[in-house]
Amino acid sequence: MAQSSQALRTRIKSVNSTRKITKAMEMIANAKLFKQRGKMEANREYAQRLQDTVDEIVEKNPGVESRYTRKNSGDRKMTIIFCSDLGLCGGYNANIMKFAKDHLNPEDPCYLIGTALTRQLKENGFNLINEEPMSSDRATFLGIKDAVRTGVKMYQKGEISCLQLLYTRFVNTMTFRPDFDILLPCNLTPGETRTVEQEEPGMHVETLFEPDPETILNELIPMMIDNVAFADWMESTTAEQGSRRVAMKTATDNADELSQSLKLEYNKVRQANITQEITEIVGGSAAV
Repeated sequence: MAQSSQALRTRIKSVNSTRKITKAMEMIANAKLFKQRGKMEANREYAQRLQDTVDEIVEKNPGVESRYTRKNSGDRKMTIIFCSDLGLCGGYNANIMKFAKDHLNPEDPCYLIGTALTRQLKENGFNLINEEPMSSDRATFLGIKDAVRTGVKMYQKGEISCLQLLYTRFVNTMTFRPDFDILLPCNLTPGETRTVEQEEPGMHVETLFEPDPETILNELIPMMIDNVAFADWMESTTAEQGSRRVAMKTATDNADELSQSLKLEYNKVRQANITQEITEIVGGSAAV
């Protein structure tokens, strides 16, 4: 019984030490989530404005063509995948991996940003075109732009038919879903993707474009897809911190429950030891 009591004390101490770590990680993730979410929402508005401008040009010039809207033959796709660098973030990386296995052709080229899934993607036969994945925590706009430019060059050469992103959509602080965002081709159909505020009935605002809509689109679309990719990366990192916060809170709650259970068990063992000692003392006194 004494050995059992000692073992329980050791386990209680270990659980409490683990709880301190998970609680600290929860607080850090919560602070990062709050900060990252503010940046994400601010950047999302800028990317949305760029998309609105492109939509407006296409809607008011239905016959305009651009090298970024023409479709290439074939079904080979390039996917830029966003994942984390570290673990301990719940099902964040596991969901991305499952989504990739379910929806991607392993033979198609993939560009990985984040290091956590490098080994798993290679083991599952995915074609990673960047041998050393870019760190997600240290990613910058220029770094993501280089990844996008790699895909754009392949698209312009006709090597791929689609350039897309695999990122994690931030729904709310408790819900995160892997999703695709297609960058190329920009299949903008007038009236379908327009997100700008609707004009009031009876009013029409005429917009003049200089030098011409096609030239503007050829300059504006690369800028738009760069910013959309950066916005999706920020959304993924926000979802990562949210997922880590939830995972660490769950771990902390589990540690609390386990600690309480072990303390109860320890008190039972301790009471049994005391009872046994009293019984032995009484028995010894009676013998005397």
